[in-house]
Formats: sequence, C-alpha cells, structure tokens
Amino acid sequence: MPHSLVIARPEGPAQQLVLLFHGFGADERDMQPLGLRLAGEFAQACVVSVRSPQACAGGRGYQWFAVQGVDEHNRVERVAEALPDFLDTVRHWQRETGTTVAQTALVGFSQGGIMALESTRDRDAPAGRVVSIGGRFARLPRRATAGTTLHLLHGKRDAVMPYGLTIEAAEHLVRLGADVTADVLPFVGHEVGDAVTDCLLQRLRTYVPLRVWREALASDPGTPDSPCH
Repeated sequence: MPHSLVIARPEGPAQQLVLLFHGFGADERDMQPLGLRLAGEFAQACVVSVRSPQACAGGRGYQWFAVQGVDEHNRVERVAEALPDFLDTVRHWQRETGTTVAQTALVGFSQGGIMALESTRDRDAPAGRVVSIGGRFARLPRRATAGTTLHLLHGKRDAVMPYGLTIEAAEHLVRLGADVTADVLPFVGHEVGDAVTDCLLQRLRTYVPLRVWREALASDPGTPDSPCH
C-alpha cells in the first residue's frame, strides 16, 4: 500500500471513512489542512490522506499518472493503468476500518480528483460520496452510478484545469440522471483553500443524496415530487 497519513481516527469503530487524494507533484501532507477540517466536522470519521504510488520524474513529489505528453487519448489509458492500485487502496482502508462503500467518501484534488471520478465511471463505485476539486473525468461516463453522490467543485480562476470541464461533466451527469452537485467558485484558482473547504463542508453537511429522496417518495406517495437544494 502507498504511504498514507492518518489524520484522525475515532477511538471506537469508525462510522465514516474519508480518503483524500492529492494532485500532481504533491504528497499526502498537502491534503492535511482539508483533512483536519473534515475531522473536526465528522468526529466519528477515519480521515486518511493517501500518497500516490509513483514518484514524479526528477523526484519532486508524486503522481497518479505521468503528465508528460498527456493528451485526451492517452490520459484515458494512463488513468486506466493507475486505477487498479487506486481501488486496492480504497479497499484496503475499508477493510482496515470496517467501513462499507456507503460509509466511504473519496475526496480528490486535481489528479486525485480525476482518479476519484474515474473510480465511478461505468462501474460500481467504491464510495457513497465522491468529491472532485479542480478535477475532471478522463472520459465522460456512459451511465449514472447508482448509490453514489458526486460533488464537483472548481475555481473559476483555475489556470491548470479549466472550470468548463466541470460544467460540461455536471450537465452530462444530469442528463444521465446521476446524483450530482456542481459549484464553480468565482475567485478561486487551482487550489484547496478556505473557500473550497467551506463549500465542500456545506455540501457534505446539508445535501441529501438523491437515493434518500427516492426512497422517501417510494414509501410516501404524498411527498413532493422532487427535492429542493
């Protein structure tokens, strides 16, 4: 397993597992500030920041996949090659903490966001909530993933990963019937700062997953037809 930083772990059994995945050229410490905020909000969660298994060329930080010469075609191949190790890491921490898929949240920034989103694409997702910050799909999915809520966050001033990719993905996911939220933050670049963290915490605290509304509708026909968020 790649080296991981356990940011918080409850004394008793964990009720939630939050796995953080950093961006290109970074390591597990870069996501620690976000992890500490999440741990402060969710006291029964095990919060872990995962280091990607590949060192960057030149030895400066780590990567989930190589970016030299990357394009729209080979990005898909590179992510596919990296995905088995990524999924193995998620399963390892689920076994370690005794948590289920529904109790798991994946939070990825940039490359980590790509990996988190791709773990849900056209397959059974490994987590009940998946968060992409300044990320994208390597390839847009063909179908919605049942039982998983996707939260897409992107800075409008992002000069590394255009925020239009998040808008495109969100519109596509809505057409597929996926459970998704999308937030474009107007004064934010390619970063995980206070504005992004505040927005994410608001989503995690208050957003009711679509499957919960559907279950309520099925059990109570008098419930209004759609949720309002």
